[in-house]
Amino acid sequence: MEVFGNLLYGFSIAITPLNLAMAILGVVLGTAIGAMPGLGSVNGVAILLPITFAVPPTAGIIFLSAIYYGAMYGGAISSITLNIPGASTAVATTFDGYPMAKKGRAAQALVGAAVSSFIGGTVSIILFTLFAPPLAEFALRFGPAETFTLMLLAYATFAGLGGGNPLKTIIATLIGLILSTVGLDIISGRPRMIFGDIAGFYHGVNFLVLAIGLYGIGEILFSAEERLVAGDRVAVKVRLRDILSTIKEMVKYKRAFTIGSLLGFFVGMLPAAGATPASFMSYSVVKRFSKHPEAFGTGTIEGVIAPETANNAASTGAMLPMLTLGIPGSPTTAVMLGALVVWGLLPGPMLFIEHREFVWGLIASLYIANVLAVLINLFAIPLFTMILWLPFTILAPLIIVVCAVGGYAPTFSVFDMWLAFIFGLAGYVFRKLDYPLAPMVLALVLGNGTEVSLRQSLIMSHGSISIFFGFEGGVFSHPIAAALMWTSVALYAIPVVGAIIRHFRRRVALAKT
Repeated sequence: MEVFGNLLYGFSIAITPLNLAMAILGVVLGTAIGAMPGLGSVNGVAILLPITFAVPPTAGIIFLSAIYYGAMYGGAISSITLNIPGASTAVATTFDGYPMAKKGRAAQALVGAAVSSFIGGTVSIILFTLFAPPLAEFALRFGPAETFTLMLLAYATFAGLGGGNPLKTIIATLIGLILSTVGLDIISGRPRMIFGDIAGFYHGVNFLVLAIGLYGIGEILFSAEERLVAGDRVAVKVRLRDILSTIKEMVKYKRAFTIGSLLGFFVGMLPAAGATPASFMSYSVVKRFSKHPEAFGTGTIEGVIAPETANNAASTGAMLPMLTLGIPGSPTTAVMLGALVVWGLLPGPMLFIEHREFVWGLIASLYIANVLAVLINLFAIPLFTMILWLPFTILAPLIIVVCAVGGYAPTFSVFDMWLAFIFGLAGYVFRKLDYPLAPMVLALVLGNGTEVSLRQSLIMSHGSISIFFGFEGGVFSHPIAAALMWTSVALYAIPVVGAIIRHFRRRVALAKT
């Protein structure tokens, strides 16, 4: 009953003119950004984050969350009409969405994606509302040792479960941690890592400068070279009867909606997971339990429902650990976490107590943004498909200008603007070398908190690392820290064990031949 009362209080905040306007603007911009190949939610949030400096934090987080939601919806538009995913979260949608469009069912595929996103978003928001208060209450038990091991677990999740090359992931994480130490020492106040007394480094490396450089400028440079090759463009015209007939057809796929919603939410909660693996996992699981698995990949609406339900559910799930534990569940929420720090808000359990209007205003706004997104996507799809015809030669300079303004806005420093361009070049190189960018941003955002909790824990234990394994003064008094630490060790060991197993299998295979 208390949750229901808090939710009503949140709606009273979310429907104020400013907050409602920010939600509408965020959904529209997010959908447009999601529809443009190569951008996606993390780039959109990073590039447009400086806008939030002109409004209160509650309106700012509503705006960013609405962009996140809109981008999840918008990613399906280019996936279905061009066979180019707007972002990695919409890759699985191309498997059946584009074949449907080639069969003349583009309208049905787009309507199916929008309705699936709405259902996945609705289920996940309800779960978010129910899970957030108890998880925040549990987090009150966290001291410095528990906080450090939790952050270590976030880094370990990227290495153990994030996919790709674990060594490159660890290197990217370490670069982010090194960048977080630039500036003044948190205890002594002495300058460190300022590269020959460069004044611009005294205030440290702003996470927004790094995010805009890596995701905004770096992505544009990469796209300019790669020049994404589109499939045949598909004209789209959505009529009311298309909407009604598609919804009627989708009713029989309740299992796909259930699997996508629940799997997406709980996978989204995992640090480093996010919406991309959730969409692929949902597609695979739904295909396995489908009555007609042979239809997948040929243009079935069930193949659109599975990933689109999951990626929207995962986007909400990723925000849960960000608010309650201060650990983002996806690259986009890592950027949003940095925004909270810039606004002077400390993510974690005390946020629910000290800034009740912020938390419940955000939760209520998610319901509103979800409804706005489905309405906009159902009735304005033709408008958003027009964006796909915008020449890259016009789009790229506009994004570069926005990135330059975004690099200048946080500190009003020309030095940071140039630093954003340097990070953009670095981001381009990292993309070419296949280094993940998300661990670097996450490490920079969490780096200061990681260092503080580490040093506080070592002071408490008189320099002994046994506190991270549960022991303080020879007494086992930190069970949560011990559980998190051993889980982190196990995650770091997964790639090593996997490499050893693959090595021995190759040896056995060679011996047999």
